Amino acid sequence: MTTRLKILRDYFPTAVYTGRSLVFISEDSRVELTEHPRGDLATGSSVMRVRLFGKGENGEFEPGHFEDFDLEDISDLAQEIEKFVQFSVGKNLKE
Repeated sequence: MTTRLKILRDYFPTAVYTGRSLVFISEDSRVELTEHPRGDLATGSSVMRVRLFGKGENGEFEPGHFEDFDLEDISDLAQEIEKFVQFSVGKNLKE
């Protein structure tokens, strides 16, 4: 697990680590948080991608919107991810 995902897992206690992402699941939505390298591999930096899934008519989670977050400060990153998810799916990731 990357250091940033470890820190974010501590910030979002309801998250489940799957081996490659942090996952938040509710009855009607799923949120996945993954880390992706930037185009310039020499810097070793990355962006955090938040993918939203909604429950379809068949009861399965279907992919929806995703957003990449490119904030270096981990506290700012966690707060912005939390706001994005709250406004998108109407759920608080910390509960």
